[in-house]
Amino acid sequence: MKITQKKDSVTVGLVQTSVSDDISSNMDKTVGKVHDAADEGAKIVCLQELYRTKYFPQEESKDIGKLAETIPGDSTKIFSTIARERGIVIIVPVFERSQDGNYYNSAVVIDADGRVMDTYRKTHVPFDPLFYEKNYFKPGDAGYKVYKTKYATFSVFICYDQWFPEAARIATLKGADILFYPTAIGLIKDMPSDEDWRDGWETIQRAHAIANGVHVAAVNRVGEEGRLKFWGGSFICDSFGKVLKKASDEKEEVLVATLDLNENRRIQESWGFLRNRRPDTYGLLSDTNVKVE
Repeated sequence: MKITQKKDSVTVGLVQTSVSDDISSNMDKTVGKVHDAADEGAKIVCLQELYRTKYFPQEESKDIGKLAETIPGDSTKIFSTIARERGIVIIVPVFERSQDGNYYNSAVVIDADGRVMDTYRKTHVPFDPLFYEKNYFKPGDAGYKVYKTKYATFSVFICYDQWFPEAARIATLKGADILFYPTAIGLIKDMPSDEDWRDGWETIQRAHAIANGVHVAAVNRVGEEGRLKFWGGSFICDSFGKVLKKASDEKEEVLVATLDLNENRRIQESWGFLRNRRPDTYGLLSDTNVKVE
């Protein structure tokens, strides 16, 4: 793989939409918004988690095989053409059916020449009320990836991955300048909670930016699907957690912002969070026998 020089800045775009039962319509709408992002100057465009289907894991059991696609497949065919024609990088989260018949919650990165890069498969898979993902997705099996694209070097994680700081740190140590988090998260409409899920969702991702000195871009969906109300709020923050742009809570939106990647090095050098790590004290993190009491 050709290693590209790090750029001083890059303009990124996030595509936040509502989703219907019509896969073709969802794809057509997303294609239009990718072009809108490119028209606004975005060189890297990220779609939301499971961009072309409703969030089906809110049901404990459902026949969803017809919703899955292969890689390469419909999504990669369409977006590879757009990437090549528009000269942009596109991050495409898909419900993947692998060659061995397993199902994954995945993301494909397509470089600006239309080349499909390695697939990232969601590593941390939740199993909670209305988020029954373990019933549908096998956990990712290929580790955390860093993509060296024409415009920037970055990593992609998917939704529940966002709650795990270890993943963000590993991606940073492997050279990522931006962490993208395509997401499908919202509130359960008939279940009151004292916990502010929305604030926690944004805070944890901004914390990854601060702790690692990297930019973070999180994209979520909007609209009501079954018992879930997705809160949108896609955002892009700098390498010390300052929110540069934030999308609506309810409306479809294309969010575009320019990132100063030189700031990453300044934050990393001045705060020393990476330089002053103590890996010799972190052994417990990889001990699978430890139980929380």
